[in-house]
Amino acid sequence: MEPSSTEKAFSPLCPHYRKCSGCQLQNMPYPRQLRWKQARCEILLKRFGRVLPILGMEDPLRYRHKVQSAFGEGRDKKPLHGVYQSSTHAIVPVEDCLTETACAGPILRDIEALCRRFGVLPWNFRARKGILRHVLIRKGFATGQIMAVLVCASPSLPRRQEFAAELLRLHPEITTLVLNVNRDYEGLMLGEEETVLFGPGYIEDTLCGLTFRISSRSFYQVNPSQAQRLYQAALEMAALTGTETVVDAYCGTGTIGLSAAAKAGRVIGVELSAAAVKDAEENTRHNCIENAVFHQGDAGKFLLSMAREGQRADVVFLDPPRGGSSPEFLSALCRMSPSRVVYISCNPETLARDLQFLSRRGWKARRIRPVDMFPFTSHVECAVLLTRREVSR
Repeated sequence: MEPSSTEKAFSPLCPHYRKCSGCQLQNMPYPRQLRWKQARCEILLKRFGRVLPILGMEDPLRYRHKVQSAFGEGRDKKPLHGVYQSSTHAIVPVEDCLTETACAGPILRDIEALCRRFGVLPWNFRARKGILRHVLIRKGFATGQIMAVLVCASPSLPRRQEFAAELLRLHPEITTLVLNVNRDYEGLMLGEEETVLFGPGYIEDTLCGLTFRISSRSFYQVNPSQAQRLYQAALEMAALTGTETVVDAYCGTGTIGLSAAAKAGRVIGVELSAAAVKDAEENTRHNCIENAVFHQGDAGKFLLSMAREGQRADVVFLDPPRGGSSPEFLSALCRMSPSRVVYISCNPETLARDLQFLSRRGWKARRIRPVDMFPFTSHVECAVLLTRREVSR
């Protein structure tokens, strides 16, 4: 479909669009972005099964409820915050991002000002010197609770208590404040060492009728409103009746498995991250769910051991990282041979690769539902229902 004259004249909403490169599709009006993502999914996936219309957002702005901002030195050697320019460690100053929850911008600006006031040196990536590396802000979509995490290179934050007290005076809406220590120069944003400066050290949010406890390192969907639509689509595909044994592979903090528990006989979750399993177990207790258990380990090896022991799953949910599933996991899945598989993917390219693997082994994608979790970016999520292909006698 040809874009209208209005669409051709469209200008990006964000003044940082060309330097930031975080929102690749800001040159398109939102309806056209949805058409672009729908076409992309159809090109990659329609040979495997029917691609349903994409689920978009009514209001595609301010959807990010997890905000990460890098801190560094400006040309005047004073602290600044923003985002890393693509493939570099150069920071693009961003006063306000239109995709982020509105509470983040004012908090980040005041943290930058407090760094100057209290002599907190920002991180210098090249010199490997400085204190404050990042700030993470999380907001509960349903609860409104706000967590701020100061990610530092060492626990020696100058005048730490005064800094925290002044930040909380400026922003009493913050319900918990955490100091995270990351001494790793090249690794993940968050380190293992943490000190709670204020509040309980976590926030809570509601998703699919359940309450989830979210710590600084918990995996929780950035866009909770669309996550709920994605999970509802996945649960509809699972068609649970109350008796099924469900395996939630790559379960993270258990959001999908616990959402399915009310309609399943039992839920078994497996996840490589020990911290995520701990969160999943806490969420199970917090929601008084008695038919779900979680295991720490490799999902493929876990499924293979279940199959060898003669255990069977009726439904398997899998929500792998962007790189998709491994051949070992998919082979174990085929060996277990559940009645239904619901594959939740954040990358259509690796999804197409994995569907090719499964289709060659007798599986058929019955429905593919794209969901726009990240408006203005090129990312798109999909939920896919797979069953065994009927063999003519």
